[in-house]
Amino acid sequence: MTMTLQLGEKHFSSAQPESAARRIVTFKVGDRTFGIDVGMVREIKGWQATTPLPHAAPHVRGVLNLRGVILAVYDLRTSIGLGTTNATATHVIVVVDVEDKVAGLLVDSVSDIVDVPVSAVRPAPDLERDEHGLIEGLVLLDTDIVALLDLAAVIRDGGAEGQQVAKVARAS
Repeated sequence: MTMTLQLGEKHFSSAQPESAARRIVTFKVGDRTFGIDVGMVREIKGWQATTPLPHAAPHVRGVLNLRGVILAVYDLRTSIGLGTTNATATHVIVVVDVEDKVAGLLVDSVSDIVDVPVSAVRPAPDLERDEHGLIEGLVLLDTDIVALLDLAAVIRDGGAEGQQVAKVARAS
């Protein structure tokens, strides 16, 4: 039995090999574009103030109650070394499922949902993978380079700035 799901003008069939394409949600932080598999996205919601937690990692913005579920919200800007987001009503929280946990990613805006052939995903440069480990691959969309995030690494380690701030905090 073939199951077909229609989203917008595109049609997808379970008869197609699953490895042929990846469906990616793209979003912006500053002038940079990032992406994650659509299957990891639970919902996208407008910015809502979080409750900070004492001694949380620098990239942990705080927690919020999402219909009875307490989830941690991570500041992607901090994770990629661009400082802390000054969140406003225009910012967005992308609620994701990562390793059986629900979490939120604070981003500037959500851009699009795109289908990317698996063959178009390029490996992240060794420097990025070794030093920070947040990028699992890169995709060229038109003239934009989309960095595919390793969400488990973003949430676990928080990236360069998160790690650096944490080291400084531990040393002092």
